[in-house]
Amino acid sequence: MRIAIVGGGIGGLALALGLHGRGIECDVYESAPDIREIGVGITLLPHAMRELAALGVQAPLEAQGIANLESVFFNRWGQFIFREARGRHAGYALPEIGIHRGKLHTVLYRAAVQRLGADRVHLDHRCTGAEQDPEGVTLGFQDSQGRRRDTVRADVVVACDGVNSALRRQFYPAEGLAFAGINTWRGVTVHKPILTGKSYLRIGSIDTGKMVIYPIVDDVDGQGSQLINWVAEIRQSGAAMNDWNKPGRPEDIVPMFADWRFDWLDVPQLILQARQVFEYPMVDRDPVPRWTFGRITLLGDAAHPMYPRGSNGSAQALIDAATLARELAAAGDPRAALQRYEAQRLAPTSRIVETNRTVPPDFIIMKADELAGHRPYAGSIDDLVSQEELRRISEEYKQVAGFALKPEG
Repeated sequence: MRIAIVGGGIGGLALALGLHGRGIECDVYESAPDIREIGVGITLLPHAMRELAALGVQAPLEAQGIANLESVFFNRWGQFIFREARGRHAGYALPEIGIHRGKLHTVLYRAAVQRLGADRVHLDHRCTGAEQDPEGVTLGFQDSQGRRRDTVRADVVVACDGVNSALRRQFYPAEGLAFAGINTWRGVTVHKPILTGKSYLRIGSIDTGKMVIYPIVDDVDGQGSQLINWVAEIRQSGAAMNDWNKPGRPEDIVPMFADWRFDWLDVPQLILQARQVFEYPMVDRDPVPRWTFGRITLLGDAAHPMYPRGSNGSAQALIDAATLARELAAAGDPRAALQRYEAQRLAPTSRIVETNRTVPPDFIIMKADELAGHRPYAGSIDDLVSQEELRRISEEYKQVAGFALKPEG
């Protein structure tokens, strides 16, 4: 069986490793001409780590990241709202890890090259489309200079080529990105540890400005400083989408958070001292009724692009990959395997897409803000809302996302 994986990101490489572990050979076609450690941070939740551990890459990821101790929520005045333990500290068998996205990608890429062989991982191959016939699929490719590459024949094609997937576009040509006026900026800053040095922070809400902050590398300067990943988000009526192909500018972001100076963190300083900033629009796509078309199926962001809330996009791609590898390893027609994979994964991921739009984890902050009349609260947060009620909101998201300690039923 000839399997072509279009896209060598997290989902594509995880699928390749999962197939190889089951004795199934495949080829990966990645559009980037080389693999470099670019980008900013990513959080690997326990259900993501479960799949990565099964692929044999847990140890290098733990060594290169930071295991979160806690998740803490604050309003935009820096007032405490809610705290919960995370990962092993919350009773999971595996940690929740903050890590540089480039380091995660490098670990997976090196494992794929080592196990599959360098001749199975093809860089500088941008997919331009696919044609099916009764015997298989013919894939077209270009290099980064726009020159045509040789076509590739496969029995099965898996589109792992992201939110702007060329293969998804072939089946849904009229589809557009869903943008609701929320723009984001992502940066990394060398900074002294914040709170415990293993704290994942959410501050404020998208309607008035929101920050997500967590460490991804320890002791980067020999003096105990960490590389801190941060994400700034805000919803503005009538806003145009940020251009995700250009660097962000700290001076464009700081005015939104100018008075966010707390006893425990100076947010404007964190932004202004950034080593690197990228700007992105917060976009997803509406869930679609099917991913599988004959011998072609979609995976990860190509199948279910979702708002980057709850640190769940990478986890769902990893679960997709494990599910599809398992089904392709089962005896029978590979086209039936693609259908079985879709039947297991389409509905749960569609529900997460909708939940990330409406009731994401930071709904905890939105709820507290509403109860406080969108002003700083006096006294204790418990006078507004109980910690039990906020914990219920958190647990409901975990149930939907698939990483609750005690699943429903």
